[in-house]
Amino acid sequence: MMTPNLIDATREYWKKLDELEAAYQRDEISIQEVDTRVQKLMQDLGQSRRAALRSLWTGIQRNLNQSWETVAGLVCITGLTYAWFVMS
Repeated sequence: MMTPNLIDATREYWKKLDELEAAYQRDEISIQEVDTRVQKLMQDLGQSRRAALRSLWTGIQRNLNQSWETVAGLVCITGLTYAWFVMS
């Protein structure tokens, strides 16, 4: 499973925004076209962000499932240590 590269997606988003601004400054496109394209770019970046978050969440779940006993043991040790400090 390939993890989406959010940094590259964000760089591409800003690059395309800069290109849109330059085209608008040269009067090559209208403000309505800029608005339409910016909305599409925002949707694309949003999809990349959601994909990255889904990938992160899936990785966390997979790691927790694979090492459940370790996580449970650490929670128990932490709880016992905390109780020991509170009681003393």
